[in-house]
Amino acid sequence: MADVAAADEKNPVAVPARAFPIKLFIIVSVAALMFGVGGAFVTVKFLGDAGKGSESSEEHKASAEVKAESKSEAVGKQGQAASPGAMFDLDPFIVNLADTPDVRYLKLTLKLEADSEAVVAELSARIPQIRDAILVLLSSKDVNAVRTTQGKFQLRDEITQRVNGLLKKPGIRSAYFTEFVVQ
Repeated sequence: MADVAAADEKNPVAVPARAFPIKLFIIVSVAALMFGVGGAFVTVKFLGDAGKGSESSEEHKASAEVKAESKSEAVGKQGQAASPGAMFDLDPFIVNLADTPDVRYLKLTLKLEADSEAVVAELSARIPQIRDAILVLLSSKDVNAVRTTQGKFQLRDEITQRVNGLLKKPGIRSAYFTEFVVQ
């Protein structure tokens, strides 16, 4: 028995260390990379395009046209830009549109640009009349009239005219839509 113990000491049995399989590591890494790239593609493709509907492209064109118009109007006789007027916020409007077969709603939030602070004070005193005039105007429109860019520009002009008609002296430069939802 002493010979067996001496033989074990001279020739120790080598237990191989368990190595991490490199093939498994490569396969898992490539699979994780593929899922990451695929997930990023799906996110950009579907969620990135979700906000870019036909209405948002129309609104983008409308805002570009508004900027172009405001730049051309803002340039004075001497080439200097006109200063922006005082802004007056109105609470959101939610109205039924005049569509007969379907019930459609319009949610509209707008700001009015006034010539001076005196006009803003007059607007504050006439909020009920202003809201009534705008509500009557909005509820007379149908969905086809307000969805197009042309219709939005016309609606903005009509709101400006109606509000100026309520004031002693016309002092509203323009109306700006800050929220426009048709459902």
